[in-house]
Amino acid sequence: MRTTTAGPDPLDRTRFPADPWRLVETSPCLDDLGVTETLFAVANGYIGLRANPEEGREVHEHGSFVNGFHETWPIRHAEAAYGFARTGQTIVDVPDAKLMKVYVDDEPLVVGQADLESYERSLDLRDGLLRRSLVWRTPSGKRVRVDSTRMVSMHERHLAVLTLEVTMLTGDAPVVVSSQLLNRQDGEDEYHEAHPKVSMVDPRKAGAFEGRVLLPRLHAADERRLALGYRCANSGMTVAVTADHRLDIEDPLEVVVRSDDDLAKAVFRVEAAEGHTLRIEKLVAYHTSRSLPVRELADRCERTLDRAGRHPVAEHHARQRAWFDRFWEASDVEVATGDEHADAVQQAVRHNLFSLAQASARADRQGVPAKGVTGSGYEGHYFWDSEVYVAPFLTYTQPSVARNLLLFRSQMLPAARDRAREMSQRGALFPWRTINGEEASAYYAAGTAQVHIDADVAHALAQYLAATDDVDFLVRHGLAMLVETARMYADLGFWRSNGTPSFHIHGVTGPDEYTTVVNNNLFTNVMARLNLEQAVAAVERVRAERPEEWERLARGLEVEDDEVVEWARCAAGMHIPFDEGLGIHPQDDFFLDREVWDLSRTPESVRPLLLHYHPLVIYRFQVLKQADVVLALYLQGHRFTAEQKRADFEYYDPITTGDSTLSAVVQSVVAAEVGHHEVALRYFHEALYVDLANRHDNTVDGLHVASAGGVWAALVGGFGGMRDHGGALRFDPRLPQGWESLTFRLTWRGTRIRLRLTAAELAIEVEEGDAPVPVEVRGEAYSVGPDAPVTVALADQGPRLTGRIGRRPQTGGTRADGSRITSGVPDPIPFDEIDALEAPVTDPTS
Repeated sequence: MRTTTAGPDPLDRTRFPADPWRLVETSPCLDDLGVTETLFAVANGYIGLRANPEEGREVHEHGSFVNGFHETWPIRHAEAAYGFARTGQTIVDVPDAKLMKVYVDDEPLVVGQADLESYERSLDLRDGLLRRSLVWRTPSGKRVRVDSTRMVSMHERHLAVLTLEVTMLTGDAPVVVSSQLLNRQDGEDEYHEAHPKVSMVDPRKAGAFEGRVLLPRLHAADERRLALGYRCANSGMTVAVTADHRLDIEDPLEVVVRSDDDLAKAVFRVEAAEGHTLRIEKLVAYHTSRSLPVRELADRCERTLDRAGRHPVAEHHARQRAWFDRFWEASDVEVATGDEHADAVQQAVRHNLFSLAQASARADRQGVPAKGVTGSGYEGHYFWDSEVYVAPFLTYTQPSVARNLLLFRSQMLPAARDRAREMSQRGALFPWRTINGEEASAYYAAGTAQVHIDADVAHALAQYLAATDDVDFLVRHGLAMLVETARMYADLGFWRSNGTPSFHIHGVTGPDEYTTVVNNNLFTNVMARLNLEQAVAAVERVRAERPEEWERLARGLEVEDDEVVEWARCAAGMHIPFDEGLGIHPQDDFFLDREVWDLSRTPESVRPLLLHYHPLVIYRFQVLKQADVVLALYLQGHRFTAEQKRADFEYYDPITTGDSTLSAVVQSVVAAEVGHHEVALRYFHEALYVDLANRHDNTVDGLHVASAGGVWAALVGGFGGMRDHGGALRFDPRLPQGWESLTFRLTWRGTRIRLRLTAAELAIEVEEGDAPVPVEVRGEAYSVGPDAPVTVALADQGPRLTGRIGRRPQTGGTRADGSRITSGVPDPIPFDEIDALEAPVTDPTS
């Protein structure tokens, strides 16, 4: 499914029909197994099951994951230094419960090798069910229909529900189904084939473990129930998985069971008559813990299955459909493009939103990994992606899930305080990448140096508090986060005086990881200013509204009035770089001193740059992995003029590689705002199909969850023109030319509103809730109430700048020292010409 074709529909529609509510595959293909395993995965934010076939073959990479379940390992630095991350953390493939192998006349069904008369696999976005139906002509000429469903429950966090039906269409035959629980983590699958080795050249992939990971602690099998349990060798985490079976069969049945350390299975043998169906319902429970005994987790699995077993599978499916009905009522975005691609675009939009639900809904008190629970990419780590790209969608559509995400961060606060002390700072420094709260980024230049992580957390918290007015959360959890992150910035920065005193932050890395360890990164300073301001505002609010709680919190956090005054002073004096000659905001103090990397003359064969050039080569140029200044223009747009936004966007866009999937969505939003509407739509289509079209050639490692959140931002913030600066909803729409309408929903303090944008108007109405919602549309204030819809006539869709931005970067401009900006492209040396070395394990960067 890999494609680089730009446009609104890059998929092969003979194989993947455009269905607004389903992702459908009409024929199997071995060439893109890894991609389809990811795209058709089912998950609930806690459990994730890749779309490997029930038969176990053919596959690219098996995968069953539980959010946060990980192994640790010592990071070996070639040259260690104080404060370097010491312990790596990698998500672990938990025992596979998907296996239900099918044999007819003792011949195995293997999709990809079998003679299939028909085949369809579909992921229904309305009910979260993966369905597959095929008709198989066996080598002896008999015809067999095999139907299956797979679901990870949104209602029961620890439950997965699988069904398999085998129907003899022509002829009688012995049918065997081997249902298994299998530990695939430790080196070999059931065919004794080792896991494929992972090249550490690509830092986006998870590395391989050196020894056994899952130490056996429990195995059992009887005709009713299978069970396996393990303890991780280093992290000490524990896992148990248990499966029940219910059969519906008309023919004689024999059951054989067995178990050992790494396998528990029940084999169902049937003498099947023509026209008869063997139906197997497999209920599976997973429980994990940081340290509890496996036996206790197995007991929890037993209780989960006992409860689930009281209800028929149809009821579990109905509950799943009801959950998704509520999800779509609050979260759906309807796009009417008015052309032949309408269904394709709508399908892609909903697949992105569905991916967000599957990554976050039942994460509960876990974070949202960069790949959700659909693959092992990025080691299963949590990044700033969650707060900047995922949290806004949750805050405005699923606020209870947003609260859980922020609560998860608050639980990391003790470890963040420890990390700040280790880095010789006051307050707290959240880890750049982590699972357990400890910093796991060995490459500090593009890891720990990204101190903007603190402000990203504060931004998500401030956004949530404004949208929900959840003062209880602020008092119980949020204030401590704001206080400690503000302390870190106030301590990290310093004052300089050249006339007017200004506050500076040095030695940091912004979102653009192609430029590291710089002074006064604009994004970091802009967001740190917000963090400091929000801390001051939170202190003042709690002091005024909850004086007794404030006294308790002030004592516990040791907050002094002088300290709060200093935060306000640091925010007011924050240095924001600006170059008068070029009329732009430099990404950092010395960014413009570098030569420009001319991407227009850089071949696609050396993209992404991080896989073809040493970091130092990249660091010497003006070239961006992802939007940096442009992201600040979006998140803190009210701090910049319209002229500055356009100038900044036009300067940085030609030198932004888009090597990160976090970039196109932001570029789309800001391009729409400044008037580059064609560019905005192009970036939107690029982001829309990041996974469906495998644009970055790594969807095999899991979905790009942050990019999915960014697609929502591009629709609502870019084309819908929604901003929430200052804690208020404001709209300045930018509907793409030719689109008929865009409809989306937002939840504000318990009231859900529906907004429908056309070229002529923006119509807003209350769908659920009693309280009126104040909004502003192009500077005019309105109040939308349950019985008071608002329709605002629109004279236009903002500025429309014709033509695309030039592909070549802006050069020839004059620096402050009078020198001219030049451009160039370094010559890469292909990795295949370098002798392979057994290098120490280092940490991937996002």
